[in-house]
Amino acid sequence: PGERRSAIAAGLERVRDRIATACAEAGRSPDEVTLTVVTKYFPESDVRLLAGLGVTDVGENKHQEAEAKAAACADLGLRWHFVGNLQSNKAAAVARYADVVESVDRPKLLAGLARGAAERGRELDCLVQVNLDPAAEAGTGRGGAAPADVPALAEAVVAAKGLRLRGVMAVAPLGEDPRPAFLRLARLAEEVR
Repeated sequence: PGERRSAIAAGLERVRDRIATACAEAGRSPDEVTLTVVTKYFPESDVRLLAGLGVTDVGENKHQEAEAKAAACADLGLRWHFVGNLQSNKAAAVARYADVVESVDRPKLLAGLARGAAERGRELDCLVQVNLDPAAEAGTGRGGAAPADVPALAEAVVAAKGLRLRGVMAVAPLGEDPRPAFLRLARLAEEVR
């Protein structure tokens, strides 16, 4: 356990250093950034080690794994982020344990998310996932709503009881410089605001 903790601590420190460097280059404070550690394929014991190292936000992209870890680590007071592609038939179940769903990409998810949030008795933070991949028009890409559909989807999240729109997110397109893609995302985020 001591070796594992040391390895995780070293990796976490490298990530925090990269965040601090990026923030300095952007003229931002690292306090403005929330680090969400995605623990897919890693055991609950690693989540516990991360919590002991000051991690407060944990992400998962598979419902079954996320649900089990959230239950097993309920005593840690973590914020759970669902970051994966969400099936509409799993939306209510995800909303029962997640604090944030970062992959809202279609209106069909909203009823289930709202129902799950109501059953839990807490508002659910939602990010609209935007597909920035030009290949998406050909039916491929990395997931998310088409940019033209984002404003209406954001309005639908705002209108849904129990859901709170917290912004937009995207995954950088493969094989493309991410800067232009994220500039497109920034313009879209401004439009949504």
